[in-house]
Amino acid sequence: MPAPARQSAPGAIRSIATRTGGFVALLLLFAVARSPLLAQDVGIAIGAKPPAAEVQDLDGNTVDLGPLLTGRPVLVEFWATWCPICKALEPKLTAAHEKFGKDVEFLVIGVGVGETPRSIRRHLEKNPMPGRVLFDANGAAVRAFQVPTTSFIAVLDSTGAVRYTGTGEDQDVEAAIRRVVGG
Repeated sequence: MPAPARQSAPGAIRSIATRTGGFVALLLLFAVARSPLLAQDVGIAIGAKPPAAEVQDLDGNTVDLGPLLTGRPVLVEFWATWCPICKALEPKLTAAHEKFGKDVEFLVIGVGVGETPRSIRRHLEKNPMPGRVLFDANGAAVRAFQVPTTSFIAVLDSTGAVRYTGTGEDQDVEAAIRRVVGG
């Protein structure tokens, strides 16, 4: 009997989600996000340029991500107010923003699961995030970046090509940024 084909972690999770109605897949997503072994090279392929996607600012205005992803390096985090891993990652993002904020655009994209612009605004009043915060109401950015879970970070160079992807609180955010800015 031949060995079964090997699936990627996100592919295996989608398969389990289909068979279990999603509950086990949700648990696996948190496990994948916390695993340092799977912390890099997930989601959109390294070297790829994300396809066009529209999100919203927190006032409900449409924002085309395309122009924001070129011209200078960009760090994009897919985030949620309810995500404990995102919360654990915040100090690293804040430190990286303080160090590289003049040279790198920081975009925080709130996922549309259990969130609204209003709930994000309320959260930000007490817990500010480094960079510009946007909202992905219909999942267009999640699909464009092939986001496997919240806490997903992508670092793009000035041409808009992805140079780093990762998930989880153990990411070395400064090292990921140094890949595109040097130093």
